[in-house]
Amino acid sequence: MTGTLEDRLRAVSRDRYHDRHPFNRRMHEGTLTPDELRRWIANRFHYQRNIPVKDALITAKFDHPALRRSWLRRIQDHDGVREGEGGLEKWLRLGEAAGLDRATLTSGREVLPGVRLAVDGYVNFCRLGSPLEAVAASLTELSAPDLMLTRIDAFERHYPWIEADGLDYFRTRVTQGADDGQEALGLVLAWARSEEDQDRAVAALAFKCDVLWALLDAVQHAGPGGTR
Repeated sequence: MTGTLEDRLRAVSRDRYHDRHPFNRRMHEGTLTPDELRRWIANRFHYQRNIPVKDALITAKFDHPALRRSWLRRIQDHDGVREGEGGLEKWLRLGEAAGLDRATLTSGREVLPGVRLAVDGYVNFCRLGSPLEAVAASLTELSAPDLMLTRIDAFERHYPWIEADGLDYFRTRVTQGADDGQEALGLVLAWARSEEDQDRAVAALAFKCDVLWALLDAVQHAGPGGTR
């Protein structure tokens, strides 16, 4: 293999990230219908609510208190320290700003089978994989800040019917994503010393990109009724 491990990881994050997916491109071009956008919000929430679950599984793999304390921040970022705080709360507010009620989002009734399969695959990957693989899979965060900036601009320009406060999740993730990506990258570079481990790290990140791509495939190809 050519290039350093960091070069290889950044290339995967750049070339296979879901910002290239046709659905995301349409979102950013402003051509999604309100129903399509609501479908994405409802199905993406299923992914969002499982982020702290996979991070709890990763935290349990660490054998050092400092690592556990550091990674615990990610769970708190999404679940909040208190009721009414955190990324999941912000995503619920996004749904409300787009005309979805909380009961619909939290019930999971709108979640497509393909989305469930993709999210379950990611959670199980973090449950069963090594700490290196589980952390490497999170390195899509390397590309997340730029995507969030693009998304904020697109929503403000093309979807003014969504209240501005609903975009707080995206704004928060610009800095959180950058911090999370750098932390995870440092761990992977420190742990993946052998060629075999480096290949596993790259494969784990590629798998995560496939998960995000599959989620959008399911949303894009859903029938008029929202299921398929």
